Amino acid sequence: MITRQTSRSPRLVALVVVGALAAAGCSASASGSTLERARSQGSLRVALTEANPPWNFLDVSNKPAGYDVDVARELAGRLGIGKVEFVGSDFGSFIEGVRANRFDIVISGQTITAERRKQIDFSRPYQVNGIAVFARSGNAAVTGLSSLKGRTIAVTEGTTQAEHARTRIPGAKIKTYKNATLALTDVGQGRADAALVSKFQGAYLADKNDLRVKAAGALLETEVNGMTFRKGQKDFKQKVDKALGNMIDDGTLSAISRRWLGGLDMARELRNVPAQQAG
Repeated sequence: MITRQTSRSPRLVALVVVGALAAAGCSASASGSTLERARSQGSLRVALTEANPPWNFLDVSNKPAGYDVDVARELAGRLGIGKVEFVGSDFGSFIEGVRANRFDIVISGQTITAERRKQIDFSRPYQVNGIAVFARSGNAAVTGLSSLKGRTIAVTEGTTQAEHARTRIPGAKIKTYKNATLALTDVGQGRADAALVSKFQGAYLADKNDLRVKAAGALLETEVNGMTFRKGQKDFKQKVDKALGNMIDDGTLSAISRRWLGGLDMARELRNVPAQQAG
């Protein structure tokens, strides 16, 4: 029996070695410092929905705009990072995406909760949001949370509003959407009885898109929102928190919020957040 010996060419061996090194480099990047990666590459990868005005959305030129976008650009500059790369995602994918290192940070109104802290880390609060019930204009039957029992409720999947609807509205039929615009549109067209949405966002969307919806009753609760990133990034968190603190103290955050949130001073709102909510 004749056996043949095969040998790899030097070029093939070199390619295999280079590939192995590249894979090792990717692995190291995934587990390394978020701040070092962003500074070395000159770009901060920021995830947001791109569909939740006035917080963040795509403008007429199809470019990201809104409160979160201006905050992200200001933050990157203060971290010594020259460019922001915005990555479109959604609330149902934010935590998984940041843990998998698909982006460096989420700046898209995530509420600070103990359950989320088990998986990711939060910055200090950067915005406060009030949650309201929105019903179709002229629908006198919806007067607030107590009137929603057994009704069809529209929510954005992955949000605390969705959890609120599931746990605090008995017998409710929950309809989930990728963003608040779709949820409110269905309410305005009678395909859902009410939506749980940010008071700022709901009012903005109703006016901008001529939706037949209105806020009904008192605010359900006030939510404190933070930025999120992978666990273990202590230096990154310290730098982000310091930059946010400076933006609050020097008036920058106030100017950004007044531009996008109907004159609201977000820095003042944040100063009134109880310590237990700020985390």
